[in-house]
Amino acid sequence: MAQTLKQEMQNRSSGTSQAVATTEAPHKTLAHLLTDPKIKAQMALALPKHMTADRLARIALTEIRKIPKLAQCDQTSFLGAIMQIAALGLEPGGALGHAYLIPFDKSTKDGNNWVKKTEVQLIIGYRGMIDLARRSGQIVSLSARVVYANDKFSYAYGMEETLEHVPHEGADPGEMTHVYAVAKLVGGGVQFEVMSRAKIERIRNESQGYSSAKKYAKEGQAINSPWESHFDEMAKKTVIRQLFKYLPVSIEIQRAVGLDEQADAGLSQHNALVIDGDYRVETHDEQPTSDEPQRAATGPDISAQEIHDAIANATDKDALDAAVDLISLLPKGEQKPLYDLGTVAAGKFSA
Repeated sequence: MAQTLKQEMQNRSSGTSQAVATTEAPHKTLAHLLTDPKIKAQMALALPKHMTADRLARIALTEIRKIPKLAQCDQTSFLGAIMQIAALGLEPGGALGHAYLIPFDKSTKDGNNWVKKTEVQLIIGYRGMIDLARRSGQIVSLSARVVYANDKFSYAYGMEETLEHVPHEGADPGEMTHVYAVAKLVGGGVQFEVMSRAKIERIRNESQGYSSAKKYAKEGQAINSPWESHFDEMAKKTVIRQLFKYLPVSIEIQRAVGLDEQADAGLSQHNALVIDGDYRVETHDEQPTSDEPQRAATGPDISAQEIHDAIANATDKDALDAAVDLISLLPKGEQKPLYDLGTVAAGKFSA
């Protein structure tokens, strides 16, 4: 008998799965579900080939340890969110800065009562946007940079468009004044977009996601939003998203931008619907058929330098382990120096 992934998760959570003895605890936490062999077998059917279910579960558990409130989120919303990221060929968390998982409190009406439900919102980081653009086949390069008050900076739009940025070499660059993004196209063209800090902050303040995070932040606690913890990266992502309006973009980029806009608007992304598809749990008497979902053929465009930086900048052992896991995606000849670097870096976190 076959079940959908969502049905299997519900059964596992309640302890009624046909494949598990009923002596198990009546309720399974998200951490238990992520490490359940049957659930992982189903996750594997929906993942691109560069990502294994074991690795996805490990990354997800790392994020739960970093943000404990994620463990309180609707389980299907959480799993749907990480599978959305994986389907885009990106990874959640800080190792690569591709995307972030944010708990999002949503009130819904149940009869005459309002019920608060915690879902997971997906926020794509600027590195995730750049990675998707590079894989589109239409864009040779895409970069975003921050401009500070003491930098030499000028730009002009119109018939003779120009952009010049010379960073300040001294110890004090000054306050951020602008953010810009530049794309070089396959046909030889160049497009750029510039935003002032004031405009970036206005976009942030108009974001319902940020406003809600600010509203629900307890006194003395940090606002649970990447706008608060990664302002520069969110500013870069904002100007890149604006630049995408003038570029040839892929379906993956359109999907990523759509998810990001839903997060900005404070709307549910309905990530739970991702696992309502025909991902089947096979019992011992069934064999996979040829028309079952196959893993996507695309993987992330990860360079040795990006992994080197992720290892060097790891702030805890979980982040380091996630970065080291990426090494296996590189050609064999590029792996050893990075494994050596990982071994050295691990010494910082040993007891």
